[in-house]
Formats: sequence, structure tokens, C-alpha cells
Amino acid sequence: MKNKIILLILVLSVNIILLYAHNQPATNHYIIYPAPLGESLSQYYKVSVEGENVPVYRVKVAPKEQEGRWKAMDDKKNSAKYYEEAAFAYFDMNDEVNITVTTNEEIRSVTILPSSAGILTNTEDKSMSFKIKSPINLTIEINGEWVRSLHLFANPFEKDVPDQNDPNVIYFGPGIHDVSNLVIGDNKIVYIAGGAIVRGIIESDESFTISDYSGLKRYSPSFEIRGQNITFRGRGIIDGSLCPTHSRFMVHVEGSDINLEGIILRDASHWTIPVRRSDRVHIDNLKLLGYRANSDGIDICNSRDVLVENCFIRTLDDLVVVKSDKGDGETKNIVTRRCVLWNEVAHALSIGAEISEDVENVIFEDCDIIHDKGREWALRIFQSDAGRVKNVRFENLRIEEVQRFISLWINESFWTRDDERGHIQGVEFKDIFAIGNLLNIELTGYNKEHLVEDVLFQNVTFNKKTIATGDVQTNHFVKNIIVQR
Repeated sequence: MKNKIILLILVLSVNIILLYAHNQPATNHYIIYPAPLGESLSQYYKVSVEGENVPVYRVKVAPKEQEGRWKAMDDKKNSAKYYEEAAFAYFDMNDEVNITVTTNEEIRSVTILPSSAGILTNTEDKSMSFKIKSPINLTIEINGEWVRSLHLFANPFEKDVPDQNDPNVIYFGPGIHDVSNLVIGDNKIVYIAGGAIVRGIIESDESFTISDYSGLKRYSPSFEIRGQNITFRGRGIIDGSLCPTHSRFMVHVEGSDINLEGIILRDASHWTIPVRRSDRVHIDNLKLLGYRANSDGIDICNSRDVLVENCFIRTLDDLVVVKSDKGDGETKNIVTRRCVLWNEVAHALSIGAEISEDVENVIFEDCDIIHDKGREWALRIFQSDAGRVKNVRFENLRIEEVQRFISLWINESFWTRDDERGHIQGVEFKDIFAIGNLLNIELTGYNKEHLVEDVLFQNVTFNKKTIATGDVQTNHFVKNIIVQR
């Protein structure tokens, strides 16, 4: 009997060792998370890291044709009907890895964006391979297929993963979970593990309000961060596909000393991450993918000391936008940096349209706009209310495709709520590289009391040519414009 017990222990020990060896790479410089049971994966792309398969997830994205994208934005009730399908995969790394992508067809050409990453590839038949040395968010386009592309999210290793048994930790382990409205209070940590998918749902007994302009039902956010010293992090996925269009914000932030890191957010039914009336918010390495009407990426409203960095955003509406609602305080000290952006309909990096309170000290820097398909502007201050916008800097931006380049604009619009118009003062555009078919830069003031003034263009190039003073279109209410090479 004793020998049988010893033998059983030995067998179990060997199985545990083999299981661990199967799930952990021998070199220990990358981590792959299995997909949860029940998740439908891509049938077109296969991805491996150092020869080990990585799950490739499906994601709905805006249509290729312009008419379809416009309908997806304007036809709110039917917005979810207009889409195509792309894919994404994710893993963690702390040293150089070799990646292989295999498709169902022969590979004739490959584009990896952003181009600034400088990725070199090898192709053979239906496979292509390349190496990356550090965490990065990439988009891979094969045979010119830019809509149904593959997004590859290479994360850094996590530090100080929270203990799921800690009473202050709300833990979602690998697998599929459902959440209706989860309110997160002071000193809490929400952790969504790699291999987890948390689906936003609507309970049958939940109350709702009617959206102001769409007429659709509006419910409380899926995740509602309200309080101080709150962390929301992990490597898993939040999915909004079970929520009707315009029904929920995904992650609502309202508090101070808030940190969000690492999560993938797929298919928001409305704004993905609104940040309202908050102080000291850090948003790092989030990946946002949305295709439905008003699926903004990150909306920073009446908040101070907000840092957005290392994110990937491909949403139908505004990507990173700064606003200020009336009576909710100023917006100040906002930085967006090192993000990769795909603009489908609206603005890539912008302030407005809602600017009732003052906005000051905003920086957009060191970002890549890999696609701009919008009918609005890539870089914009859109002032249709009464606040003053002051000290804004757009710097070190690489725009690989642009439809409408730069706009500073004061006037009435659909979004106007104030009787008076505002001001735009002290804006810098420095070291910006853009490629497009038409150079369009507009500066439009409202009247002699509501000016666009003190604007600097320094080393702004369009199709590899530095812009000149004559390239900047102005009206009579624009003052003190400097264009430098």
C-alpha cells in the first residue's frame, strides 16, 4: 500500500511538472494566456510566439466603405448592423521574441504599423515572421487588407499581481464572467486576469433613462469607478457586445488617484472610458476596439492631472478627446503620449466640442495615427461653447494617412449649449509628420472678442514638405500666427 501511494505521488508530480512545462515557456520571457471555453476565435489568422500558439480573437470593426461608416455613426438604432470583422491577439514579454503569423491565403505583401516601429518581416507561402524586442501595439495588414487587419498587443510582464483572496480585490479569473453594473469604491482593486472575458449585460429589472439625442435606453456603466485610490488592471478582455447600442458606458471613472492598466475593451455600446470630475488619473496600455455609434475611446471631462499613455484605440467616434461640461469645474494638465490611433469617423486627438469651462495645459505628443478615415479632423480644437482653451501642444506626431489635418474652430454647432462663444489661445504644432491627399489647415475665430490667437507651427510637414504661411487658412478673427521651418 505504501509503495502504491509513493507511486501515485510520483505520477501526480510528473503530471504537474509536465503541465507547468506545457503552459510556461522554457525561456520564461513570454506568457501566453489560453482563451476561455465558449469564445469563438478567428478562423483566418494563426499566431505563434516562439513556436507556441496564441489565441486570436474576433472583433467587429467599422466597414471599409465610407457610406457604411457614416451610417454606423448616424443611424443610432441600427448602428450595430454596419461592421466587418478584424482580429487581435495578446501576450506578455520581457525579452526579444519571434512571432509567426499564418493566414488562409498566400502572402504577397505585408504592412506592419506603425511604420515608426521599423519592423522587418520574412514571408513564405502563407506565413510571415518577425521579431520584436520590447512591448508594443502593432497592426498587421496582409495583401493590402487594411480593414480586416490583425492587431497584436505585446504587453510588458505584470508586476505585483494582486492576491485574489485579498478582501479589497475584485478578481475575475480565466473564463467568461457577466457583469451588469459593478460599483467600485475606495481602495479597491479590480483585476481581470489573462484568459478572462468579462461581458457587460443588462439585467431584466434594471432601471434606465432615455438618451438625450438618440432616443435609446441608457443604463448605468458596466464598471463604475467612484472614489479614491482605485486600481483597475489585468490582461483580460471586457466585452460590451451583449449591450444594445447607446445603453452603457463601459468603464466610468469619477474620483481621485485612479489607475487603469493593461485591459482590452471590445465593442463598447457607447463611450468606452469617460473620465469625469476626477483628479490624478493614469491610463496605461489599454486597448480599445469599438465600431458602434458614439463609441468614443477616452473622454476626459472636467478633470485634472490625467495621463494617457501606451494605448491602442480603434473606435468609430473620437479617440482621445478633452471636454468640459458647464458647472463641473476646469479641465487642466492633460497629457496623451505614446499611443497608436486609428480614426474611423471623427477626431483622433481633440478638444471639444463641449467646452463650457476653461481647458488649460493639454499635451498630445509622441503618438502614431496609423489610419485616418474620418469626416472630421485628425487634430482639432472644436469650440462651440463659452470656455477658454489655453496652452495646448501637439508635438512629435506621425500621421500615416489623413483626410482633414488641423482645425482650430470657434462657432455654433449641433453641440452648442452656451449663449456665448469661447476663446482659443496659445496652441503649438511642433515636429508633425503627415501624409495625405489634400493639405487642409483651418483657423477660424468667431468675432473680434472671441479669437483664435497665438498659434505656432514649427517643423510641420505634409507629404514630406514643410508647410508655409500660405498653407494656413484663416478668417478675420485669427491673430498672431507664426509658421517656422
